[in-house]
Amino acid sequence: MSDPWDGPGSQATRNHNARVVAQRTAAPDETRLPGSRAATRAASRSRGGPGSRRSRPGGRGRRALRIVGLCLAVLVLGTAGVGWWFYEHLNNNIHSVSLDGKGGSEKADAFGRTPINILVMGSDGRTSAEDCKLGGGCSQTGVQTGSGNADVEMVVHISADRSNATVMSIPRDTMTNVPACKDSASGQSTNGYYGQINSALQYGPACQVATIHQLTGIPIDHFVKLDFSGVVKMSDAVGGVSVCVSDNVYDTYSHLKLSKGAHTLKGVAALEFVRSRHGFGTGDDLGRTVTQHIFLSAMIRKFKSAGTLTDPTAVYGLADAATKALTVDDGLGSINKLIGLADDVNKVPTKRMTFTTMQTAQDPANRDRVVVGQGAKTLFASIANDQSLTTGSGAKSEAASSKAKATTPSVPASQIAVTVENGTTISGRASGIAGALTDAGFSSGTTTANAASPASSTTLTYGAGQQGEAQTTAKALGLPTSHVKQGTGTGLTLVIGSDWPSGTSYPGGSSAPAPADTKAAVSNAHAQTADQAKTCAKVSPYRTVSLDGVPMTPSQAYAAARNEPDSDS
Repeated sequence: MSDPWDGPGSQATRNHNARVVAQRTAAPDETRLPGSRAATRAASRSRGGPGSRRSRPGGRGRRALRIVGLCLAVLVLGTAGVGWWFYEHLNNNIHSVSLDGKGGSEKADAFGRTPINILVMGSDGRTSAEDCKLGGGCSQTGVQTGSGNADVEMVVHISADRSNATVMSIPRDTMTNVPACKDSASGQSTNGYYGQINSALQYGPACQVATIHQLTGIPIDHFVKLDFSGVVKMSDAVGGVSVCVSDNVYDTYSHLKLSKGAHTLKGVAALEFVRSRHGFGTGDDLGRTVTQHIFLSAMIRKFKSAGTLTDPTAVYGLADAATKALTVDDGLGSINKLIGLADDVNKVPTKRMTFTTMQTAQDPANRDRVVVGQGAKTLFASIANDQSLTTGSGAKSEAASSKAKATTPSVPASQIAVTVENGTTISGRASGIAGALTDAGFSSGTTTANAASPASSTTLTYGAGQQGEAQTTAKALGLPTSHVKQGTGTGLTLVIGSDWPSGTSYPGGSSAPAPADTKAAVSNAHAQTADQAKTCAKVSPYRTVSLDGVPMTPSQAYAAARNEPDSDS
């Protein structure tokens, strides 16, 4: 599949754990596309547009709404009293689409509070002349139709008590099953297929949500989608975002060119930064997700420190740009709902906002694609179970720790393997329960078998010294302690009896899921918190770019392209 976010000449995601053995070369027409940075900036300056030094769209929007951050609920707080016309205008700006219940629904906690899960999508669609100019690649096709591909996918989880948040990126090169979908707007449909995860957006935003929900098991309540021009408008409206790069970098594909150190990026330069996949890390999509986390963290810190805007003119300019930049689901399709969401996110301290990337492994069938890797299911479970991933090391927050002390033994699920035996006449019962356990973070050593004889009652037996493992397993399944006993053998054996004919939680028992092992959840997930202001994007040391047909590192390309202006010049 092509890589429209980077122009022709797709460079696919590589596994971070694999050594980079092949150097990339650019397609001949990539360095001077009609939508290149130089062409875009020149055209923009000639008309005083977003890329112009003189133009300051939303320039006073330095003190923004509390959390345009994450590019999801980008609205202004403090607009009360401006007038009904103001709200009506903003409401008319918002483009909303029905989610059709495709993402499942969250369950309230014991206090009636409900978590929020939002899929944030960055579309590569060239569906307007502006996006064609910014993204390039339209010289032969012209303005395109359809939704494009979701080349940025982030699951944003806000906890039920609003004390913490997790942002999990899913690499766009992930291979998965796309369910049967039909786009209500275009009528385009599919009966389902196995393919690249970002392609589901071609069948509408609801299909992309359904695909993520199916892959992760995480209920997705809402979505937010923005395109190339949306990124430009938002970065301009907030007055620029401060980022840092570890070395000189020139990505000849996204056209990002920056010197080593700190920079404030607006408009086209901001778009080049978040699009760059060849400039950082190992020059692939996994490296790009980490760079995007740095960008979004910086944006969040800016809003948090700026406070509420009081200048009505600046409020209007920012809100107008924000609402024009987004497509959202019906549940967020009004100014009041977006302000409410912004207020919810603003309650979360930056030190308790964790950015992660789904763990991946190389696709056995295609070295240029990835599949769900070890630890990913535990990460999914921690988000679905509303657990905090406050620190990069996996340390629990105080709230999570106190809950763990009160409700769970010390043995983590990831260290527990269970033999699940089917003692019923119903086919597939053992595999269904075993799958639920591994999805909850239990060891991949969990196995299935048929019981030696039919069983009328479900039992969980454990060996000497394994009571903690048995308690964790029983809690995960909602199995009463009366069904748990010590046996004469070793290991844990769960025999499914006829008293448990369906489902993955024991009938009448406690269905509270066992907490996932948060340390395992962030292992190899590139976790960082939003308060880490001194983090610089790591420039790739590999020959991931090409200049005049010569493969070179991004730093070498920077030195060679002396006549090319820097992105923030």
